Amino acid sequence: MRPATEPAAVPAAQALTPAQHAALAHVRATALRDRPAALAAIARAFAGSGVTHRPERLIAAVGRHGRLTLNFHPDRLLADGRTVVDALAAEGVYRSQFETGISNGGLTAFPGGDRDRWEKVLFGGAYQTPGVRPGDRPKYGGLNLLDHPDGACPRFGSCHLRLRPQVLARATFCFGDSHLGPRDTGTVDVFEPVLAALLAATDGTGVSLGVPGDVVALARTLLRRRADTVWAPGAAGRALDDYIEAQVHGELSLARDVEAMVVDPSFRGTGSGATLVALARRHGFALRWHAGFTLPVDRIDAEFRGPDIPPLAARVHAEFARPGEPVDAALIGRAAVSVVTEPSRWADRGPTAVTLQHLKQLWHVLVRFGAPHA
Repeated sequence: MRPATEPAAVPAAQALTPAQHAALAHVRATALRDRPAALAAIARAFAGSGVTHRPERLIAAVGRHGRLTLNFHPDRLLADGRTVVDALAAEGVYRSQFETGISNGGLTAFPGGDRDRWEKVLFGGAYQTPGVRPGDRPKYGGLNLLDHPDGACPRFGSCHLRLRPQVLARATFCFGDSHLGPRDTGTVDVFEPVLAALLAATDGTGVSLGVPGDVVALARTLLRRRADTVWAPGAAGRALDDYIEAQVHGELSLARDVEAMVVDPSFRGTGSGATLVALARRHGFALRWHAGFTLPVDRIDAEFRGPDIPPLAARVHAEFARPGEPVDAALIGRAAVSVVTEPSRWADRGPTAVTLQHLKQLWHVLVRFGAPHA
């Protein structure tokens, strides 16, 4: 056992492939090209809001305090029949859609698919060169600037991995989801185009990364944070659309790259929850619990994601809920497994892909309107 006074070993840096280096270089070059215009936009946003800090102080705060988070549903089934959490436990690495064959957004990760085309534009064709393997592709998450306990992108999962600060150096960023063809991209050292887009959206909508805010509040929050701030759950961000997407290049090792895992409380006492706890213990990172999202079955909104969602919620609750259980992440997960393993049970609802999409939308309703677990 290591003596108490001996520092822990620093994990070795991740070696990148030529394609991954090229992808990072392309985004950085694009951001450098756009940096002067972005700096002018940041200056205008600061001047209009009365912020007196220099832009470089805010950029430095992003690098010091920002945390990459990767949201995931631990109980979803992969193409090979394993759950996400079982695959994490068996392999010790986090894989991309190109490898897993599942998605909590659109399933478009294959040669010639939509995601392949988005990545070709975003990374200058780096991942379309000969010899690039599915495992070389980037992993998608978000930049959790305000440290929301539900992660930067809760629409993609009820739990999330919180990555160590050094992973920022091999990440690229865009404001908004990459499927929209974002113009504002950057790296942690050339972040000005992304910050300018965030400030413009905050000033125009009054929303800052999922919560009401303004340019002044965002700047003050980032500048007053300390690098050693203890993770303390606050209000959920509930960011379904308003987030900074991050693309992490290179392998994501649980032992080397993960600082903490933050779990939805609906998984307490479940098989998935037990595996998540064991996973954190095995790889030596912290396990935290956020407040979660729940709704009574009769409180599912019929307008936010459409009229098909309330009757689906009623069916899921009637067939899969335990006594007194509200609609929550674990309940939706049990239904999602059934849709894949018992397709005939759901045949009356149409194609399996449609039902799975509706379950994703039911989760979005929970993120938008749900209350914390009791």
